[in-house]
Amino acid sequence: MKTREIYVCSACGVSAPRWSGQCTKCGEWNTLEARTVHKDQARQRAAAPSSFAAPRIMPLQEVSEEREEPFGTGMHQLDRILGSGLVPGAALLIGGEPGIGKSTLLLQVAGAVARAGRQVLYLSGEESLAQLKGRAERLQALSPALTAVSTSRLDDVLPSLEGASPPDLLIVDSVQTLTSVRADGLPGSVSQVRAVATELIEVCKRSGVTLLLVGHVTKDGQLAGPKMLEHMVDTVISLEGDRRQMFRMLRVFKNRFGPNQELLVFEMAQGGMQIVDDPSTYFLGARDPELSGTAVVMAVDGQRPFAVEVQALVSRSYLSIPRRTGLGFDVNRLHLLLAVLEKRLRLNFGQVDIYAKVGGGMRLQDPGMDLALVAAILSSFYDIPLPERSVFWGEVDLNGQVRPVAGQDVRLSQAVRLGYTPLFHPRTGDKGGLDTIVSLQDALFRRS
Repeated sequence: MKTREIYVCSACGVSAPRWSGQCTKCGEWNTLEARTVHKDQARQRAAAPSSFAAPRIMPLQEVSEEREEPFGTGMHQLDRILGSGLVPGAALLIGGEPGIGKSTLLLQVAGAVARAGRQVLYLSGEESLAQLKGRAERLQALSPALTAVSTSRLDDVLPSLEGASPPDLLIVDSVQTLTSVRADGLPGSVSQVRAVATELIEVCKRSGVTLLLVGHVTKDGQLAGPKMLEHMVDTVISLEGDRRQMFRMLRVFKNRFGPNQELLVFEMAQGGMQIVDDPSTYFLGARDPELSGTAVVMAVDGQRPFAVEVQALVSRSYLSIPRRTGLGFDVNRLHLLLAVLEKRLRLNFGQVDIYAKVGGGMRLQDPGMDLALVAAILSSFYDIPLPERSVFWGEVDLNGQVRPVAGQDVRLSQAVRLGYTPLFHPRTGDKGGLDTIVSLQDALFRRS
């Protein structure tokens, strides 16, 4: 039978997965003694009695529809993309790269919720209380209703959640730093993340506590830990962006209480994360339309349209194999479009290097950027600037045809509102538009 080693305090009898100089329960020093027990016995020893009664099975039609109303985060646009705010008993998971601003955003939310009169508990496994207070002072988030604890033991916070007056909001930063004595492995391992998340979600749903979990990401940008973690929570949020840029993008990938695939743009400021009210032209920056090789695409991410600059540079190559580089989008899209241009427009790109990027540090996966990328490449190839207020969108297929993309009407209305003209886009119903990239070339680069 498999065994494991635990440490038991000789003063109060509490068990711990690893040795420490001071008992976290009674505060006595040098009282933890190593003991070897079977794994089943260790789990039974660590299991704490619950103050909740067993759930009752009942017909679904007899379930009462009365529930507590959601409460706001202090940011109206964030409440909108979440549905109607923070739902009591819901579990939200937010992920992002280190230093992207997850802790800053959550501390701002904690301060706003606390100022609204609700009790907030911030559990930090990465920072000390002094560090947390210093950041809260800078963000002006301090409030008597905002409490905090710095620990890596899950059992240190469970009693406060199961008591008579649990907090309204619990923020765990981060789930990979907590350990449970009811699971094996080191902090951040699959078994520990699964056990910690399961216990927290179960307790918070029974107590009506809104749970905000911070999750680490891998090198590929995926949430670390078991995939089951994303299935267990109600909402999955990702905070993205380049740490060298001032903007951050918050995407909602899963939401049981509101719209899915929503996008919110933040700007990093001295006082924390500030929402960009109208990101329609935020990513254009100080753009010079008189230069060749630049085009504006009316992109759609989620339900929000915004204008983004696409840049291309076509220059003579001195290499045996010309370079093809793309930043801010899948480089395979660039290879595909170049093959279409060579085939349908009979152009020769065999002696030139081609570089393309999305301006402003933005990253796009919208297929509607194909037409703008083609226009930027042709503009740089012929060294002719595009019309100053022109805008493009449309998907280019392998036959050189320009196909409609999702959100045609939204893109069109936004382009008209911003005063762009001429508009280059595929046909939408009876409205005119481009048919092929050949007609795009004739329209843009017609020679006298």
